[in-house]
Amino acid sequence: MSLLLGDIAPNFQIDSQNGKIDFHEFIGNSWCFFFSHPADFTPVCTTEMGRTAQLASEFKKRNVKPLGLSTDSVEKHNKWILDINDTQKTHLEFPIVADTDQKVAKLYKMIHPEQSGTATVRSVFIIDPNKKIRLTMTYPMSVGRNFDEILRVIDALQTTDKFGVATPADWKVGNRVIIPPSVTDEDAKKKFPQGFETIRPYLRTTEVK
Repeated sequence: MSLLLGDIAPNFQIDSQNGKIDFHEFIGNSWCFFFSHPADFTPVCTTEMGRTAQLASEFKKRNVKPLGLSTDSVEKHNKWILDINDTQKTHLEFPIVADTDQKVAKLYKMIHPEQSGTATVRSVFIIDPNKKIRLTMTYPMSVGRNFDEILRVIDALQTTDKFGVATPADWKVGNRVIIPPSVTDEDAKKKFPQGFETIRPYLRTTEVK
C-alpha cells in the first residue's frame, strides 16, 4: 500500500556514512527532508546532494534534518562524497543511508519498475516532528529537484501549523495567507486581531509574522 499524507513514516534502522541510524530517533523533535537517489556517482544526484549540503544553514534555520538514501554501500558513499564536495564546492555532513538490500526503498515505494527494476526514483518525503508524512513528491530519474520549492513548502507547512491558516498559490514567506472557511468571521476577528480582507465569503486573507 502507498504511504499517504498524515501517515506515520515507517521506522527503520540502517547504516550510513555517519554510523547506524534509527529513523525516528534521528528525526527526534525536528522535521526531516528524506530524499532518495538512483545511485552513487550519477550526475544529477551529485548536484542534488551538493545543493542539499550548500543549503545546510537554511535547513537548520527551519529545524529540518536532511537524510539522503542510495542503494549503494557506505564505502561507496564515502568515495562519492569526496566527488560531491569537490565538484559542487561544498562540505557534505548530513547522512546518506546505505540501502544496499533496497529494504527502505521498497518500504517507501521508491522503486518504480517502469523506470528501473533496481534504482530508486527521486522521491521526497517531508516528515514533521510527530513523524507524520506531510508532503510527498516524486521526480523521474532524469529531472533534478527544485530546492527552492522544497524550502518553500517547508515554510508553508510550518506557517500553516503555527497560525492555523492555508497558503495560496506560489506563496512565500511574507505574503498574505488564507483564513480557512471553517473559521467564522467572529472567530477570525479574535484569532487575527491584525484584521483580514474578505475577497469572497470563502476567500479571506490576512498577514502573519
